[in-house]
Amino acid sequence: MEDGVESLSSNAYPTFLSKQSRIKRPIKSTQKGRMTSDRIFKFATATVSSTILLILAAMIIELYTQSKLSINVFGLGFIWGTVWDPAITQVFGALPLIYGTLVTSALALLFGVPLSLGTAIVLSEIAPSRFRSPVSFIVELLAAIPSVIYGLWAIFTLAPFLRDYIYPILQNTLGFLPIFQGPIYGLGVLSGGIVLAIMIIPTVSAVSRDVLFAVPDSQREAAQALGATKWETTRIVLSYGRSGIIGSIILGLGRAVGETMAITMVIGNRFDIFTSLFAPGYTMAAVIANEFTEATFDLYLSALIEVGLILFIVAMGVNVLARLIVWRSLRMVRGVVFE
Repeated sequence: MEDGVESLSSNAYPTFLSKQSRIKRPIKSTQKGRMTSDRIFKFATATVSSTILLILAAMIIELYTQSKLSINVFGLGFIWGTVWDPAITQVFGALPLIYGTLVTSALALLFGVPLSLGTAIVLSEIAPSRFRSPVSFIVELLAAIPSVIYGLWAIFTLAPFLRDYIYPILQNTLGFLPIFQGPIYGLGVLSGGIVLAIMIIPTVSAVSRDVLFAVPDSQREAAQALGATKWETTRIVLSYGRSGIIGSIILGLGRAVGETMAITMVIGNRFDIFTSLFAPGYTMAAVIANEFTEATFDLYLSALIEVGLILFIVAMGVNVLARLIVWRSLRMVRGVVFE
């Protein structure tokens, strides 16, 4: 009997081990397959993401290579130069272009950001839910309009209206300021800034609205439970989504800096360092669009490409600065939360 039990146990034990081994083999192979697929996915995503850096580096190298002739001839004086004469002296300087780009972009933010934030606040905090979708659709529809349409509308409708009705009032009221002095043309720096402001409203308002929607309702409920008014609750929500709102403003600034067709049709295209906002001006994007096909010799073409390189650097600098501001805001918010 004991021999029978021993033989049974000895026969059953190897059978049990063989079953365990048969169960473990597919698990090991499955884990190896998963590890292999994870490695392939990691390599593929790393390759795709690294192509962005390669494209960025290729753009910088190409712009620098094509503008090397202008860099060698003018050096850093190209940035501070105030002469653009391709016909006679063949001397080029980009300071009025940089100045015009920065001023029109600043005007776009000055006019566009309050309207955009107001729209985002109304859509996320005040407007009834049945009105949010139609109004949001109309606002986002502005982003689908081509920039050349904005330019045509500004030439035939906006600029004459501003010239005949708005600018005279500004000059009569604030004419003691240099920026509101001089003849009124209609097409000028201020008109260009207003058009850019209208063009950045969809971007800034849509992103800001999504940021405010993402704020947890617990923040609003906690503020209201403590007796906060609607405006005080909105201020808390704005403070909570501050970093995202800053990011939306920077996105709008990026579009304003790089906008070409609309600003080219409205700003007046005069190479000069203006003091009045009613005067015509020029931007880096506008000079490239206007004169690239007219560049008949190598130095002229190289100077235009160097303008493009400066525009690229300015746009990258703005985005880097925005990223630092958002990073600092996040650190401050997290510090307040954890304290």
